[in-house]
Amino acid sequence: MRDKLNVLKRKKLFVLDMDGTFYLGNRLIEGSLDFLERVRSRGSEFLFFTNNSSRTASFYKKKLESMGCFVDEKSIITSGDVTIRFIMENYRDAGVYLVGTDLLKESFARGGVKLTDDAPDIVVLGFDTSLTYDKIERACTFIRKGALFIATHPDLNCPTEDGFIPDCGAMCAMIAASTGVEPRYLGKPYRETVDMIKLITGRGDEEIAFVGDRLYTDIAIGVNNGITSILVLTGETSLKDVERSQIKPDFIFESLFALGQVL
Repeated sequence: MRDKLNVLKRKKLFVLDMDGTFYLGNRLIEGSLDFLERVRSRGSEFLFFTNNSSRTASFYKKKLESMGCFVDEKSIITSGDVTIRFIMENYRDAGVYLVGTDLLKESFARGGVKLTDDAPDIVVLGFDTSLTYDKIERACTFIRKGALFIATHPDLNCPTEDGFIPDCGAMCAMIAASTGVEPRYLGKPYRETVDMIKLITGRGDEEIAFVGDRLYTDIAIGVNNGITSILVLTGETSLKDVERSQIKPDFIFESLFALGQVL
């Protein structure tokens, strides 16, 4: 056990999920700020990464501030950011029909993505809390005509203080059922997210630990890419879920606070 804990103590970058891990809805999970202080005090770094593409880093910075957590905007990345980078690296000149919130559209435009509502080369679906039937219909039509289908992330549900609400993966399932085309998913647990984090931070795989509450994204990104994964039990996943799952975290803690106590 001591050898395993020494592995944790050697980590230089903790990539933290947000909702269900650091906060729940608009409430900080007890001990979250203590964890950040513990990480800072030992000379390590943290980076927030959320699959929730309905908002942007600037929005999350303000949200964290409202809860008493003050971080630089550069310390927050979303699956929308990963998607922008993926498109600009691989499809720079493509026209993109984006099914997403106004904040996500603004982010894509600032990132240089060529947004269009007419004959796009790519349809991108994010966590669109402003989703309408017209958007779904247009996306399906474009995909049937041959547009590439990309999704910012695969999460089926988004946790809130009042329970779960449909997320990007559930919306993708509807479009896939209609068109017969599955999207190319980005965000966690996919390699494009790891590559972006490494590029931004300069850290190697062995220096990084992913921390989160969801097995098929937060933990799977570690498992799939040979990087340490840490499950916290403050959100979606219970110990019974871990027992039933083929995706196994390297470490399990009750909370970020409990994790901080062993660093």
